Amino acid sequence: MEAKFIAEMIGTMIILLFGSGVVANVLLNKTNGNNGGTFMITLGWAVGVLLGIYATAPISGAHLNPAVTIALASIGQFPWAEVPIYIAAQFLGAFIGAVLVYLAYLNQWEATEDPGLKLGVFSTAPQIRNYPANLLTEMIGTFILVFVGLAIGISETATATGLNPLLWGFLVWGLGVSFGGPTGYAINPARDLGPRIAHFLLPIAGKGKSDWAYSWVPVVGPVIGGVLGAFLYKIVYVG
Repeated sequence: MEAKFIAEMIGTMIILLFGSGVVANVLLNKTNGNNGGTFMITLGWAVGVLLGIYATAPISGAHLNPAVTIALASIGQFPWAEVPIYIAAQFLGAFIGAVLVYLAYLNQWEATEDPGLKLGVFSTAPQIRNYPANLLTEMIGTFILVFVGLAIGISETATATGLNPLLWGFLVWGLGVSFGGPTGYAINPARDLGPRIAHFLLPIAGKGKSDWAYSWVPVVGPVIGGVLGAFLYKIVYVG
């Protein structure tokens, strides 16, 4: 179990290193990637997921997302007894990844005046704050993530050729460019809440508030959507 904990922690950390890292590169001032745009950001997150899965799948199955872990447990494909351990590892990994991104961009925080951009490096935020609509967006995105992701997992071709992680990367990339507009597509409670806690604790120059009023949306929405996606998968593929 210790090896699985470490793998889930490292895999989620890798996602945040690439994901929050590319957001920092695009949003913060005095970076080579400043104003790189949505394409660059979604590609960075996709690569992070791809590499996180490659690095850890043989050890822990590479859930790297509490919504995935809970979804698998809800349809009997993962033991509930291990759920708290996986989730703890995922949140810790996301927190560590966010801290490392903070350190990598240490000189850029003071050079960036807008506190909203600084928070955006760590966590998601809606373009239009409407909690029911924002929740629905996160549910839909994670529903697709889990349903399609589980379908990829049972594909004999993808498994035989080792393409599963690459296809997961494309899945996350597609979700980003298609559903990332309204809320920033957290689709992963650890990806949002772990870094949000890091933002709250770190001595970031000129940072604002951590927007705790919104923080429940990228946690609850992905969990509900993930469970619904898992049950549809069970109905369609398992019976």
